[in-house]
Amino acid sequence: MTEVSVSGTGLHTGESVTMTFRPAAENHGYKFRRVDLEGSPVIDADVDNVTDTSRGTTISQNGASVSTVEHVLAALVGLEIDNLMIDLTGPETPIMDGSSIFFVNALIEAGFKEQDADREYYHIPYNIHYSEPDRKVEMVAMPLDDYRFTCMVDYNSPVLGSQHASISTISEFKKEIASCRTFCFLHELEMLLKHDLIKGGDLNNAIVVVDKHVSPDELDHLAKLFNRKDIDVAPQGILNNIELRHQNEPARHKLLDMIGDLALVGVPIKGHIMAARPGHAANVAFAKKIKSLIKKERSRKHIHVYNPNAKPVYDTVQIMNILPHRPPMLLVDKIMELSKTHVVGVKSVTMNEPFFIGHFPGAPVMPGVLQIEAMAQTGGILVLNTVPDPENWLTLFLKIENARFKDKVLPGDTLIFRCDLLAPIRRGIAQMKGIGMVGEKIVVEAELMAQIVRYK
Repeated sequence: MTEVSVSGTGLHTGESVTMTFRPAAENHGYKFRRVDLEGSPVIDADVDNVTDTSRGTTISQNGASVSTVEHVLAALVGLEIDNLMIDLTGPETPIMDGSSIFFVNALIEAGFKEQDADREYYHIPYNIHYSEPDRKVEMVAMPLDDYRFTCMVDYNSPVLGSQHASISTISEFKKEIASCRTFCFLHELEMLLKHDLIKGGDLNNAIVVVDKHVSPDELDHLAKLFNRKDIDVAPQGILNNIELRHQNEPARHKLLDMIGDLALVGVPIKGHIMAARPGHAANVAFAKKIKSLIKKERSRKHIHVYNPNAKPVYDTVQIMNILPHRPPMLLVDKIMELSKTHVVGVKSVTMNEPFFIGHFPGAPVMPGVLQIEAMAQTGGILVLNTVPDPENWLTLFLKIENARFKDKVLPGDTLIFRCDLLAPIRRGIAQMKGIGMVGEKIVVEAELMAQIVRYK
């Protein structure tokens, strides 16, 4: 695949913007980069980064934001592209014609490259429900060895009525869904225009549903606003500036939005998604629910029995050649597994530990802060494994979040730590999820952020 650019106007800001799709390495995922800002901050396409869903989906990170990401992400999912850096020269993606088809065509023109890593899916394990009774929103994800969508919209409108759309497999996206444009009701359009909220709006990038009587004067006013000779209402109950590409184009576009918003889960899904009256806020809430289940399952996968008597990757002496710590502050004895994304270390807790002298000496318990320190040292081995001369670097921890202590660690326990990268290491900064186990039981867990700095 070669890089390819698409230029257009942001719907809400009216600013011209160029979006460049750049191939990325395995396990990179989808990321947006604001090249117009100092330092070119990167924003991960992650549901946890969503900051607004009022008029499209906005994600924010590292002091930067990108709006209306759903149409772009839908194109990537629809074409089954996994790893991409998306450079932007402005705060929102170009609206183009209000669909995904321009992005799809550009990506197809650029071509695709198959990468070596196996594609990992999240298989929906059982029916996952989400609802908002006040808005009559209903969503469910069901097990299926494919990616299938069914969508229903009903706006209580005599013009739009109730519409359904579906695809039986994601490979149908390009033909059936990609070209379907966004839509709005005339009263919404008038409100947005009144408050100057769609500076890049044009009658070519949205279907306008006429849900009320419109006088000739109002039509003339709209024509002047959009620099058109005249505007009328078509028999289908929409402004006659465009023709529908499908009779149920609004429902198909809602399906498109849903595919794009669910891309923020961060992993390709296998399942059947059914939704009634979806919207960006509900899509994002549903995506968060699915992501939370994925995180729980991944944690459970790491709960297995390690053999502390197996031959280690590093013994204590080799660890001291990497870490600057020394007894009594060296709190990891062996490294049992080490890859580019995870590490497993062992700490044998004995009654001879110096902290037991003063920490509950009558009922000795390993201090929680030292459990976190031992976990951090294990993670430090993983991070330092990325530099050629680890003995010349220090691992400094920047943040500890979501630390939980689930059981006591006592003399005689063998404490086994596993740390996994949550994202690729960038600029020497690593984010890790760590768990500590005694046997098959998790006794401690935390999310750690660390930075390596040279000190020699």
